[in-house]
Amino acid sequence: MRVGIPKEIKNNENRVGMTPAGVAELTRRGHEVFVQHTAGEGSGFSDDDYVKAGAKILPAIEEVYQQADMIVKVKEPIEPEYALVRQGQLLFTYFHFACEKELTDAMLKSKSVCLAYETVQLPNGSLPLLQPMSEVAGRMATLNGAYYLQKTKGGKGKLISGVPGVLPARVLVLGGGIVGEAAARMAAGMGAEVTITDVSLPRLRQLDLETPANVHTLYSSEHNIREQLPTVDIVVGSVLVPGDKTPHLITRDMLKLMEPGTVLVDVAIDQGGCFETSRPTTHSEPVYTEEGIVHYCVANIPGAVPNTSTLALTNATLRYAIALADKGWQQACKDDPALAKGLNIVDGKVVYKAVADVFGLPFYALEMFQKASSVSFDAPLMLL
Repeated sequence: MRVGIPKEIKNNENRVGMTPAGVAELTRRGHEVFVQHTAGEGSGFSDDDYVKAGAKILPAIEEVYQQADMIVKVKEPIEPEYALVRQGQLLFTYFHFACEKELTDAMLKSKSVCLAYETVQLPNGSLPLLQPMSEVAGRMATLNGAYYLQKTKGGKGKLISGVPGVLPARVLVLGGGIVGEAAARMAAGMGAEVTITDVSLPRLRQLDLETPANVHTLYSSEHNIREQLPTVDIVVGSVLVPGDKTPHLITRDMLKLMEPGTVLVDVAIDQGGCFETSRPTTHSEPVYTEEGIVHYCVANIPGAVPNTSTLALTNATLRYAIALADKGWQQACKDDPALAKGLNIVDGKVVYKAVADVFGLPFYALEMFQKASSVSFDAPLMLL
């Protein structure tokens, strides 16, 4: 198979779809890999690194899309790329369709095959291709929250760790999944007083046993969240409904419960955000203030640490990319129901129910396109 790795063109997105080590695994199996010139530079990988791994360097993004049967990316295609995607081409990347109607329409029009990292789901409910970026984003959420807590950045002017004789900051983490646990552990390690919420009592028990002593668990309800807000300094939102929009756990009226300068970090912004007042921001303009509350809503948080993120992402995606290249998407998805759940759009039709429901579009069962049996695309509520 011919595999293309274009340069990411989203604002300040320095990750790349695959490391040279990943490329070497594909070329070793006889696949051709086309990498756009300087695609890996932001992550610390030169064109020479890719050439040594067996890739061919192409000068322009148009040529990569034209040559490749499968495109491996990090972020969803943006408007300049829409016309480059062709019928039958496989795109393997993060899509987050549920909050991007324009993207959804463009991919439907292209009649491509869109396999989303974020909805590949194992039988135990875990999301193996979302997990590495969730681990990065959770840690970064705390670091950014602490940074914007400075008075010079619009925050309360508190040091997250405190100092002897001065209490540390209080951090509230909404959602006890991968992002939430990573954020809580980072905050605890920095000395903050941390509360993490979840709707799963078994998960809360696990967190209670496994996290440091300065991490406290709380059942997630509107009442409990409202009671916490007057005294918190940083709130990390890390709730996820796979393939669907995220519910708003903090509404506009709840902002009035918080002190001015409180920092909200919405890691769920890729899926619409879990704060009603959230709107996507970029690394170049990461924050805004709404009713005195600082909002950090960068949609590609791991892009700020591209070397770590690219290495972690390739570690997770490579085995699936190899299967897709070796077998083609139909056979690979037939052999692996977890991978099949990553299919969101095929040949102009939505095959992931949550995406169809969000936009009121017809939903088509995957069996129309392949004979894989018993693959369900219903998405239960989960936490990052």
